[in-house]
Amino acid sequence: MNQVSVTSPSPSAAVSAALATTLRGCEELIPQAEWLKKLARSEATGQPLRIKLGLDPTAPDIHLGHTVVLNKMRQLQDLGHQVIFLIGDFTSLIGDPSGRNSTRPPLTPEQIKANADTYYRQASLVLDPARTEIRYNSEWCDPLGARGLIALASRYTVARMMERNDFHDRYKAGTPISVHEFLYPLMQGYDSVALKSDLELGGTDQKFNLLMGRHLQAEYGQEAQCVLTMPLLEGLDGIEKMSKSKGNYIGISEHANSMFAKVLSISDGLMWKWYTLLSFRSEAEIAALRAETAAGRNPKDAKVALAREITARFHSPAAADAAEQDFANRSQGGVPDEIAEVRLSGAPLGIGALLKAAGLAPSGSEAGRLIDGGGVRVDSGVVSDKALKLAAGTYVVQVGKRKFARVTLS
Repeated sequence: MNQVSVTSPSPSAAVSAALATTLRGCEELIPQAEWLKKLARSEATGQPLRIKLGLDPTAPDIHLGHTVVLNKMRQLQDLGHQVIFLIGDFTSLIGDPSGRNSTRPPLTPEQIKANADTYYRQASLVLDPARTEIRYNSEWCDPLGARGLIALASRYTVARMMERNDFHDRYKAGTPISVHEFLYPLMQGYDSVALKSDLELGGTDQKFNLLMGRHLQAEYGQEAQCVLTMPLLEGLDGIEKMSKSKGNYIGISEHANSMFAKVLSISDGLMWKWYTLLSFRSEAEIAALRAETAAGRNPKDAKVALAREITARFHSPAAADAAEQDFANRSQGGVPDEIAEVRLSGAPLGIGALLKAAGLAPSGSEAGRLIDGGGVRVDSGVVSDKALKLAAGTYVVQVGKRKFARVTLS
């Protein structure tokens, strides 16, 4: 008996381009074949896909690390799909255990409200607010009630929950796990049911939570969402992921001059990852720029271009021009491409002690003399106060014209 092979039609040029946009810089797309089908269906029906990103307002400001997924949302938004910016005002009451080796203290309702008030305004610097659906998960989580929560919890097993790395590692180490922490991935997954999402985005540390959404949608009889994970952006130190608690971040509401100078302070190697995840330049443009740099062009040119793009996005082209000029004026030639990396503890730390510990001054008294002479700069700004104390964070410290160090203080 002859077998007839049936092959799926090749995707259209538009669908192929949309897939390429989806995959740019991503860590995983699960499962890719299903996303391709969703894209083809959307093209055929003219019905936009529903794309969800949830952020818990655990801090009042958004930094560049958050914009990695926001940038991807904007790219998909520009393809005509419906993006949903979900503020986790309910899940913040639980506290996300992702990547934690201890129980995360939950926020108070007052803290959540104060932080949430700034989130969407800042996200709108990346997303098009006119085409963005903003939701709060308290809309459906509060009405769920105790009965609904019990019914929801019955749809997942403890054994599956304990497969999660952070829970598994904490259990083996004898570190306490509170029962309420099991509720977090369940509630985040239930968000996908409530919103009927086709795709959910998140960092690689959110993979378990995102897959929970797929599982629960199937449990509730819905078509399962696809999952797109994006890499975690290393911060200014080039080591740890960007985080306010680690002080290695650039807030998107920072002053333009500070933003420009901090982008210029990153290492040349880290710059190319930032280009992939943060720049709106095409991959072909980035590849050409990288080839020019490999052929001998000063990498600082590429770094300045990146600093200008990011500063202009969150401020304006005029502000980026002014920040570039300010940096040139203040830094007396700018930060070298390669500078010493120094890690210190004891924050807050006095500027004199920091200069001595970082090897930028032989003694505290010499540090004071250098400050009096206007020869000390932190993030391109002249230090005039010998009593200055620096909080935890990452700083580019300059002494004179030639001594530089990138100091990470904890």
